[in-house]
Amino acid sequence: MSQTVPGPVLVSAKGLALSYPGMDVFKDLSFELRPGLTLVRGGDGRGKTGLLQILAGVRKPAAGVLHQRCATVHWIDPQDDHDETVIASQWLLNRRGAFADWDEAVAQRCVDAFALTEHLHKALFMLSTGTRRKLGMTAAFACGAQLVLLDMPCAALDIPSCEALIAQLTEVAEAAALSHRIWVIADYDLPEGLAMQQLSGFIDLGD
Repeated sequence: MSQTVPGPVLVSAKGLALSYPGMDVFKDLSFELRPGLTLVRGGDGRGKTGLLQILAGVRKPAAGVLHQRCATVHWIDPQDDHDETVIASQWLLNRRGAFADWDEAVAQRCVDAFALTEHLHKALFMLSTGTRRKLGMTAAFACGAQLVLLDMPCAALDIPSCEALIAQLTEVAEAAALSHRIWVIADYDLPEGLAMQQLSGFIDLGD
């Protein structure tokens, strides 16, 4: 894993803290995000998902300041069951309507790569965890958002789907710096297939 820091700072944080009831998760966290691929690394309970929620604007930090210059953000909470009864194809249409830079060709390519066609007529509650994650990844790649937040992207995926995901991530990461897009992955470590990918940022929350 190599690291570089090209491009303008689009997100900056100073002194961020995150607390859950009865527990301080992290504190005094400062970082900058630039176009490209950033890894948020951490063990269980270290606040990976919480930090993504802060970056997405759906959670307030316990302390600190976050400056965000990205016009559009894509974030899907893997645990969110708000759209349980929505048909998968309609869910994608709803996401397309929320992003002006949605790329339908990319969406179709992901549907094919993730073998989603046979599931698009089903309601979300009928989908397995892995299939729901693949649906979310399809939206992430197609949305065109300036800041894309991915929580443990390979979790619950079969091997072919994980390989397709890594190939897509490699492609978008290589183009991100030129397009001024930030991709943030939160995971225990960088997925093996991205080991040689240059990072524009690295945030270590500890084990």
